[in-house]
Amino acid sequence: MKVLVIGGGAREHALCRSLSLDPDVTALHCAPGNAGIAEVAELHPVDALDGAAVARLAAGLEADLVVVGPEAPLVAGVADAVRAVGIPCFGPSQEAARLEGSKAFAKDVMAAAGVPTARSYVCTTHDEIDEALDAFGAPYVVKDDGLAAGKGVVVTDDIEQARAHARSCDRVVIEEYLDGPEVSLFAITDGTTVLPLTPAQDFKRALDGDEGPNTGGMGAYSPLPWADPKLVDEVMASVLQPTVDELRRRGTPFQGLLYAGLAITSRGVRVIEFNARFGDPETQVVLARLRTPLARVLLHAAKGTLDSEPPLTWRDDAAVTVVVASHNYPGTPRTGDPIEGLDEVSAQDAPHAYVLHAGTRRDGDAIVSAGGRVLSVTATGKDLTEARERAYAAVGRIRLDGSQHRTDIARKAAGE
Repeated sequence: MKVLVIGGGAREHALCRSLSLDPDVTALHCAPGNAGIAEVAELHPVDALDGAAVARLAAGLEADLVVVGPEAPLVAGVADAVRAVGIPCFGPSQEAARLEGSKAFAKDVMAAAGVPTARSYVCTTHDEIDEALDAFGAPYVVKDDGLAAGKGVVVTDDIEQARAHARSCDRVVIEEYLDGPEVSLFAITDGTTVLPLTPAQDFKRALDGDEGPNTGGMGAYSPLPWADPKLVDEVMASVLQPTVDELRRRGTPFQGLLYAGLAITSRGVRVIEFNARFGDPETQVVLARLRTPLARVLLHAAKGTLDSEPPLTWRDDAAVTVVVASHNYPGTPRTGDPIEGLDEVSAQDAPHAYVLHAGTRRDGDAIVSAGGRVLSVTATGKDLTEARERAYAAVGRIRLDGSQHRTDIARKAAGE
């Protein structure tokens, strides 16, 4: 089949890498892509937020499947535009994507479906904000109601910082703090059938020890040796299936990737947030462990025939990904710096370690930085210790002036 992937980050590179290894895929395209994706897919310029332009491109390529990677095109209705021209699309409709596009909408869906989540208030005035902050107390959890590229959440003991963030948002969700470790669990769904993937954990803070500001994610690992073996079944029964059923009941079935961000609290599993697409950087480690060919599963989800698919199968290997970010990230990043050492990773660390590009572009013969998160260095191993060693050995070969990365991804889980 001919597949078109929309997006240009490390998540899309991970998707393209998996699809390029799939024997069912006869032609692979990506728009707009990046310098790394160009090695496995044919790139096309497109405004990913322009549904009509994406649909025209898909039709011109005679694509059998379109996979929309980032959240912004989904919230903008790109999947609807593709489906309108008769091409199967993996990604929820604009209405269903509100599950990520609006925290308030997600809370309403969870309440109707009986999904366990934090108590919360939706606030639009300064008085409402102050009342909500007082009601919950520290630590304060303040979430911009709209899309914020993974950086719209502030968790702090400082009430002035919480208040300032809340007042900077047009509409804000303030909720109780959820204790316990966080888990990301993805599920592929056609709006009825739900196929869970394997759990992963990501690292949101910029610095070691979970210090510093929130980012889009500085690394991830899978599997989770400390998690209850029954976790996936529990989340399927209490979170994923009820949410999919509720959206279908509302007449807005969710077809695509449903991402549940979870807290494993002292009172049980609670949903922190939903996303409407593959998470980044968790996708990098989840797909590294997926044995089932990806294209057929995504196509069945897009066509509404996922019930014909058997459960997904997984490799026993562990996977770790470490994000290499540019100078000053998550503030305004410095771009245009040359990236060296990529060939060394390919020559010395493959196939157990490889580099997925995020914010990169080609400048003549050089590859240079073009965003905040520049690379995701991903490695597999017999366990997390070996995967960590391989990932950080590969990171050590990469040279990017002023770059930064965390040194403690998966360290605690590996027992180090």
